[in-house]
Amino acid sequence: MPQQVPNVSVSDLPEDVTLLDVREPDEWAAGHAPNAVHIPMGELAERLAELPAEGNVYVVCRGGGRSSRATAYLNANGWDATNVDGGMKSWHAAGRPMVSEAGAEPEVI
Repeated sequence: MPQQVPNVSVSDLPEDVTLLDVREPDEWAAGHAPNAVHIPMGELAERLAELPAEGNVYVVCRGGGRSSRATAYLNANGWDATNVDGGMKSWHAAGRPMVSEAGAEPEVI
């Protein structure tokens, strides 16, 4: 049975949070939340020191699958992590701000 992880909808996500984006570099470059921390899921275990030791970490990916696994991993290793339900697709659909690294119109790929 899969481990249950805490989830929050984009509409219920507090404004000033630590948002961890675990998508791949090309996905990040196309469009991401301003001020998000980018650590691709495959690098998470070796880059844990980049996350704040205190407070909740909200984890996002494209649709919620990778971020759910990353949330479970973080919670098992001492963080208070919550998965952002629906990922960046829901973030974008809700009209939350996005930026891109290439200067183009941000998009979720």
